[in-house]
Amino acid sequence: MAEKKELYGYDEEDILTLEFDDGEEEECGILGVFDALGKEYIALNPLGTEDVYIYGYKEYEEDYELLDIDDEEEFKKVVEEFEKLAVE
Repeated sequence: MAEKKELYGYDEEDILTLEFDDGEEEECGILGVFDALGKEYIALNPLGTEDVYIYGYKEYEEDYELLDIDDEEEFKKVVEEFEKLAVE
């Protein structure tokens, strides 16, 4: 019998699996894609936690790419924008 996955209120199509450089994987619910600083970003919630991960986001015809935000100032501004959207 297949193990039932706990979705934590997300639809199955709203969950993606992050694969880290060390081989670890983490399933995350997609909180949303949003614009800030003239770019698109995505907010993810690791299932079963209250954490939020924010990445740069590029969507292609059949795929997407998550981009690390290396610039501290950019990250700070993006988090501020996400927090404004989250309280609306």
